[in-house]
Amino acid sequence: MEDPRTQAFKRLLDIMDELRVKCPWDSTQTFDSLRCLTIEETYELTDAILEKNYNEMRTELGDIMLHLVFYAKIGDEKGLFNITDVLNGICEKLIRRHPHIFSTTQVKDAEDVKVNWEKIKLKEGKNKTVLGGVPSSLPAIIKAYRIQDKAHGVGFDWDNSEQVWDKVKEEMDEFKAELDKNSEKKEEEFGDLLFALVNFARHNGIHPEDALEKTNKKFIKRFNYIEQKAKESGKSIADLSLDEMENLWQEAKKC
Repeated sequence: MEDPRTQAFKRLLDIMDELRVKCPWDSTQTFDSLRCLTIEETYELTDAILEKNYNEMRTELGDIMLHLVFYAKIGDEKGLFNITDVLNGICEKLIRRHPHIFSTTQVKDAEDVKVNWEKIKLKEGKNKTVLGGVPSSLPAIIKAYRIQDKAHGVGFDWDNSEQVWDKVKEEMDEFKAELDKNSEKKEEEFGDLLFALVNFARHNGIHPEDALEKTNKKFIKRFNYIEQKAKESGKSIADLSLDEMENLWQEAKKC
């Protein structure tokens, strides 16, 4: 009996083939036209993950899977690659980069696995430098985290989080000094401070992008509460005094 996973994947491929021929929208899509849509779908998936909405997560995974199949279909039409190439490529890479599973390499823990992964990537020549694999278009906080993580993979890192916290305090003092002088260097020093805070988060098992996004969502929820309460009292939020908004903010924190 055919594996249901294989059946489901083949069904998606068959549907994609038909849409590419018969649908006026699907038939005109290109790599470039799909790019921004793929980014949007990825962010929708990350929202579902942060909100622990697993039904929505399943739906968004399906949307992303469609995009992956779509790109492979266009690649096949252009004679560049096909879905078989894509799947075999990732299978071969996983085997090659997990020698502790598929060969004789010994590892102690997950950290060893990460270090080996980066070393293998360098040997493969995929990236000519250690940091060459960090996409230039990544959001700055995620990019900082990945830069630090890759540097850690080759041993360039602080020994412990206490040392990193000392660096945070040092950068905070430097930023404050430039801020007090209203110096042109205040932006640079603020960037250094953020970079040090990202590093401290990384050393303590916190992903700064996730942490900041959760705070964003928390702020939105509480601010919406203030706005709703103002509306219920027949006012605009702009009509409230700062003290009134602060009182409602404290109420929102209890909800």
